[in-house]
Amino acid sequence: MADVSHPRGDLAGHPDASEMRARFERTLGGRDVVLVDGPVFVIGLYCAVSPWVVHFTASQPSLMPHNIIVGVAIALLAIGFTATPERMYGLSGAMCAIGVWLVISPWVVGRGPDAGVIWNNVVIGALTFLLGALCVAVASRSRRAT
Repeated sequence: MADVSHPRGDLAGHPDASEMRARFERTLGGRDVVLVDGPVFVIGLYCAVSPWVVHFTASQPSLMPHNIIVGVAIALLAIGFTATPERMYGLSGAMCAIGVWLVISPWVVGRGPDAGVIWNNVVIGALTFLLGALCVAVASRSRRAT
């Protein structure tokens, strides 16, 4: 029987090695903020479940669907950052705006929020803003470098 397996060896002799290396470098170039994707996703999930964690489903009925929708939006941004970073990091500024909105939303959407609701949204909003600002800074730095 004939041996049809390909020997595994060094790709240095491959005729397209320099092109493959350049493509690999371009692909990794958009992944400067890879460590932020996970925390952004976790923040989005926590925001979505926070009405049940902080127990404001009965006291703030209008804030409950708000946090679910905003939390899902943040989680979807994180998934987008992971799937197509070179296209999605332009939305990092939107994540900063979502963070600011989360900070002020207890007074805008809710009615007479208590301290737990306020602290919950302020912390989630501040973390969202900071991670969004980090994404903006790194994405703009990597664009200037190229």
